[in-house]
Amino acid sequence: MAVSSQHSIRYRSYPQFGPEHELLRKTVRDWCTQELRPHADAWEEARLFPREVFNRAGELGLLGIRVPEQWGGQGLDWWYTTAYAEEMVTCGMAGLTMALLVQSDMATPVIHEIGNDYHKANFLAPAVKGEAIAALGVSEPDVGSDVANLRTTARRVGDDLVINGAKTYITNGTRADFITLAVRTGADGFKGISLVLFPTDTKGFKVTKKLEKLGNHSSDTAELFFEDCKIPAKNLLGHENAGFYYIMQNFQGERLVGALSSVAGAQRVLDQTIEFCNDRKAFGRSLLGFQTVRHQLVQLEAELEAARQLCYRAVDLVNRKQNAIREITMAKLIGGELANKVVDRCLQLHGGAGYMAEYEVSRAWRDTRLITIGGGTSEIMREILVKIHGLSK
Repeated sequence: MAVSSQHSIRYRSYPQFGPEHELLRKTVRDWCTQELRPHADAWEEARLFPREVFNRAGELGLLGIRVPEQWGGQGLDWWYTTAYAEEMVTCGMAGLTMALLVQSDMATPVIHEIGNDYHKANFLAPAVKGEAIAALGVSEPDVGSDVANLRTTARRVGDDLVINGAKTYITNGTRADFITLAVRTGADGFKGISLVLFPTDTKGFKVTKKLEKLGNHSSDTAELFFEDCKIPAKNLLGHENAGFYYIMQNFQGERLVGALSSVAGAQRVLDQTIEFCNDRKAFGRSLLGFQTVRHQLVQLEAELEAARQLCYRAVDLVNRKQNAIREITMAKLIGGELANKVVDRCLQLHGGAGYMAEYEVSRAWRDTRLITIGGGTSEIMREILVKIHGLSK
């Protein structure tokens, strides 16, 4: 069976998905195969994809799947987001997929959840339409996972907030129109953090460096600098000094779509590898003629299915508005670690060809490495689980 056929029918067997989900899958799949994937090599080499991709994603309704129709979204549930995240891997560019997921599921959901009508009209609605590019600004040069100790400050001066500091590793950072920005508005520690919506045309803001990465080349990643940047105090999201809580909640959606995308991406690579092993001849027969190859492939298939079901358990809980921190953390940990294992084994099965840029598996090998780092490292995921299970001392 061809890879494309395998991919298109796999998800129909899951009871969570019906004809409406398949329509959305087809929309994403067709867009990826017809309009995006043909440009993969060029956009990877350019280290950027055209801004029009955001516009097109907005036209297709992909940037606001769970956003109410009032603000330009579709008002659908998490199973549609699942279908979207799983199908985007078809474009063959993890960087582009990540950039769109930042827009739809990392930088903007918190606006929908805690923002007022001003925030939604001026930031959320344009992002949903793809007219404004969004970024999430949390990581700093000296602060990664230790969010409680971020140093970028926002000082209230009259009706304004004056922002000073720096951010780094910011996806969409070189061309974002606004940033959902974590800042310090109070005392040291987690109780002094707030979230603000920061327009990047603000005086004093600049992109100090476009960062060169190991993988995810089609997306831009930047270092940002803020010097006496004045924004309206009304751009504060939610309650002042409650930002740490909002960030931790927002991380759950980010981690879940990351897990879903990484498992789906690894499945795509495995499907391609099965096809490669069927066609590739060695010692007078196809690679599938060797038991050691067949056993590796079905073992990876079984492990991916287990990881997928863990992701789906987390989606089910989130969709029913139940606490899913434990399950999401497990899905991010297991899905991310497994994705790296699968892609590495698949590259090995490609032999020398897998090391060549000609084959997509080499790109996937570079790209997949990010999933156990971004959105919370595997080490942080384990520490969260230690606390949940009461094993910390």
